[in-house]
This record gives sequence, C-alpha cells and structure tokens, in this order.
Amino acid sequence: MEQPGKKKRLRWAKHQQRWFGKWHLYLGIIAGAIVAFTGVTGSILVFDDEIDQALNPHLFEIMAQQRKMPLGEVIPVFKSQYPDIRLDYLEAVDDRPNAAYKAYNFKTEEQFFINPYTGNLAGKRLYESAFIHIVTDLHTALLIPVVGRYIVGIAALILLILTISGLRLWIPDKWKQLKSVLTVNFKASFKRQNYDWHNILGFYSAPVVAILSLTGVCITFSIVVIPLLFILSGQSPQGVAKLLGAKSTYVAGAKPLSIAEVVRIGEATMQGSRAAGIALPGDSTGNYRLDMLGTRLPVEGNREMIILDQYSGKVLLNSRTDFPDVGNAYLSWLTPIHYGSFGGLPTQILALLGGLMPLVLFVTGFIIWWPRYKKQKKNGDSPRKEQAPPSHTHLSGWAYFVFNLKKGFKYAAWFVLTGAVMGVLYGVVSGIIVQPAIFTLLFTTVFVVLNFAVALPVFAINMIAFAPFRKSSRRVVRYFALSLSFLIVFLTVYWLLTRTGLKVF
Repeated sequence: MEQPGKKKRLRWAKHQQRWFGKWHLYLGIIAGAIVAFTGVTGSILVFDDEIDQALNPHLFEIMAQQRKMPLGEVIPVFKSQYPDIRLDYLEAVDDRPNAAYKAYNFKTEEQFFINPYTGNLAGKRLYESAFIHIVTDLHTALLIPVVGRYIVGIAALILLILTISGLRLWIPDKWKQLKSVLTVNFKASFKRQNYDWHNILGFYSAPVVAILSLTGVCITFSIVVIPLLFILSGQSPQGVAKLLGAKSTYVAGAKPLSIAEVVRIGEATMQGSRAAGIALPGDSTGNYRLDMLGTRLPVEGNREMIILDQYSGKVLLNSRTDFPDVGNAYLSWLTPIHYGSFGGLPTQILALLGGLMPLVLFVTGFIIWWPRYKKQKKNGDSPRKEQAPPSHTHLSGWAYFVFNLKKGFKYAAWFVLTGAVMGVLYGVVSGIIVQPAIFTLLFTTVFVVLNFAVALPVFAINMIAFAPFRKSSRRVVRYFALSLSFLIVFLTVYWLLTRTGLKVF
C-alpha cells in the first residue's frame, strides 16, 4: 500500500526507459500538435500551383495564340500600356502555352497576371489574401511574424528527432520478432491494432518524413546552413555575401539596359538555362537578378542565379562558377526535395503522404499514451527491478572517453548508411536515387558540425571548471566523445562526396 503523503511518480514503460524513449515521448507530447499542423499544411503546398490554378482559373489560363513573347520582350510592351504599374519581380516558370506570366509589386503586395501573347493585363490580386499564400504563411511561420518561422524550424528539428528515436524504439529485441513489427495484427484488440499502426506507419514513412524534416530545418535556418556549406567547401562565406550585395556602378546620365538585353546576356552567360524570373533594380545602384532554370535534374529543372550590373551588363555573380557544387545543390534541390517535386508526380505523392504522417502518428501515439498516463497517475509508481549496471561503468578518464569514441564511430557509420538508404527510398519511385541520397548526407553533415560546435565548449567548461574538483560529468564526456566521432565520420563522407568530381547536381 502506498504510504500517505508519498509523492506519486509516473512509471516508464519498458521500451521508454532508455533516453531515446523518453525523448520520443516528451517531444511527441510537447510539440506533436505543431509538428502535425505544419505537416498537413506542407501536404497542401505539395500541389500549391495546381490548387491555386484550380481556384483561380481566370487568372492563370490564357487563350493560346500564334506567338508567345519571351519574358524580356513582353515586359516593355506591358509597361508601355500600363506605365503607372510598378513591378519588382517577373516570373515565367510555367512554360505551358496557355500559362500567364506573373509579376509582383512587393510594396503594395499586388500580383499581376500578364498575357504573354499581347502584353495585356489579364488580372491582378492581393497576393497576401490568396488561399495558397495563407497556407504558405501558416506552414512556414504559423502567421506569427519572425518568431513563428523559428518555431516551425524547431518543430521540424523535433520531427527529425522523433523519427530517429522512433526508429530506434521500433527495432525488435530479437530477429524472430521482425514480422510482428512489420505488420498489423487485425485479429487483436483496437488498442493493439492502434499500437501496430503507430509502429509500422512510423517505420515505412521514416525515409520521407526524415528527409522532409531535414530539408525543413535547412530552409528555416538557411542563415546558418548556407555559410557552413561554403566553409565546409573551402570558400569564405564573407566573399559570397559581398557578391550577393554587389551594386551597380552608377554613372551620371547612364541608362539602364533593357530587360530584353539583360535576358540575352544572362542566357548567353549561362548556356543551357533560360530566365525564369527577373528581379528589377530598386534604385540607381541596384542590379538585375536573373533566376535561371536549366533542363537537368531535378525534373522541374535545376535552379541557378546570375546578377548583372544594370548599366553595363557586367556579371556580378554567377552561381555556376561562384558557388561550390553543394551551394548549387542547395539552390536546385532543397525546395524540390522538401515538396517532392524533384521526381515529378510519384515523389510529390510521397511528400504529400509524408506530410500527413505526423498527424496520424500524433493521434495514434496519443491513444497509446493517454490510458497509460491516466492509469499510472491513479496508481502511482510500482517497485521496479534493479537493472544490472552497464559493463563499462568501471571505466574512467581517458579509457571512458575512448570507449565512447569507438561506440560513436559505430553509430555514425549506421547513420551514414541509414541516411543514404532513406534518400534512395525517397527517390526510387521516380528513378532518381543518387541525388537525394547524397543530398541527405551532405546536409546532415551541417547539423553534425553544429552539434559539435555545442559539444566542444560544453566539454571544455566541464573539464576546466569541474574536473579539477572531481565534479566532471560522465554524460558530458560521453556526449563529446560521440559528437567527435560523428564529426570525423561525416566530414570524411562530406569530403569524399564533394571531391570525387561526381557532378550529380
């Protein structure tokens, strides 16, 4: 019988007693709803263009005629008819014969649709009020300015941790139990079937969900990810910042080049790509930025960028030559992999299903947890058998560090293999397997480096401030040893992938 006044403690299920089980439970409870919400809104955005066009066919569809003017030619015609309309950005990604060109005024938040055959204004709207734009804001920032973006980014990181910890929990104790964790026992009770569904859906969706969350974190924290990519590739991020901030050289009386001439220079410089978007100069020292679209992989085209002086046409930045391969991979592959468009319809369907999985797993996980929580809260904790201490507890100092370092190499090798397999499985339905696998490993390396950047000062403080008084934490030593082994393995993989000369991006 429980003693009066004794505080009740919740009892962990056997499979939750390890640290990864506790992380899986706590993070799922704390952030599950946000993760599920961002997943559902992301699923909608997988087919954002199709949904937007279906809701607003009068804006997007144009009657096809004999000659479709290129982007550089249609804008002067449009400006001559509507001189009072200010344009900041022009877009012609959709090259279908009946697709309208799109233009934006960022100050007034207006979006204009231009007939590519006549240069006439086909329609306009406030883009901020469009359904897809609202869903985009919900997905990327929860409609909360600034802070919301980082809440979503942290939620994506939590989803990645949930996926990894869930896979670890899924691994059966014995191989003969493998069949039971890969199927649902339809003859069992609802409670058991729900548990089975949570396990198998989490397992089968893990490759897509993990990559969607990884790319989501990269998108949100691009301000950190991009400089690290350049540093890891041996280039200075400050140099790239200077290139991106390059200004046009203004000379009194000089006239800006025509958009047609700017497009001609851009497409001549970047052979094999066409101008799919043009950012116009904002002032006398501003420049033209051309977003180029090539015909290589991914299916929707590889993205490149060129920035030109608005007066002389001098190339101020050429992503093809000024960015490392991994930087161009970031431009071309990050968003397509996040929304599944890199492989066309098959991978889009996978991304849509992957976005729905957090909601399904949150519901099934809650159904698993809630009855246990109520029962344990009512009954309190029960005596548990004492577990035998791990065999390495007798180790100390350098021996303990080396023990965990060796263990970390094994874990890191499994992470590399798992990451590559996940990328392959995501792209296999479209026949594109190499690029998603390489991308997964390259961008996982970024977070391994960031993790080590945290582990190093924590370890230093532990050794300097606490070790002399015999107060140093074994957990900190273990964390640092594991982080160091992961760093060594992933940096080696990164170096091999970026220096083999394999041009897959």
